[in-house]
Amino acid sequence: MLTMKGKYGLKALVYLAGIDAGRRAQVGEIAEARGIPRKFLESILSELRNAGYVSARKGPQGGYCLARPAVDIIVGKVIRAIDGPLAPIACASRSGYSPCPDCDETTCEIRHIMVKVRMAICDVLDHCTLADLRAHGHLLAMVDEPCS
Repeated sequence: MLTMKGKYGLKALVYLAGIDAGRRAQVGEIAEARGIPRKFLESILSELRNAGYVSARKGPQGGYCLARPAVDIIVGKVIRAIDGPLAPIACASRSGYSPCPDCDETTCEIRHIMVKVRMAICDVLDHCTLADLRAHGHLLAMVDEPCS
């Protein structure tokens, strides 16, 4: 499950993907534009900076920008950096594997289906870039009008 931290992190990155090249956005600007609590966003942006997704500069001309092109930022990797493994349960995870204490994983029907769920989630998120999210948002804005 995507946490609010992960959702806000992606919303901030999509916002940064939409600003003009060479421009930096202040925390307050991003928070207001995307409806994210400022203090929470500061913490998230710090994690994203440490993970290499954003660049930060202090001072009057400071702010945040993407550290690399939006087309090179994979959504699944961003979520893993913020929230950890994508698997719905630990015994289905590759990177955060932990066996369940109450079952035999070779015969556990739940684990087998959750591995398939993890694979489907990874297939979608690991083939989607920040640029794809941004483009998809523009498409939704054009078609997301009420039916008459």
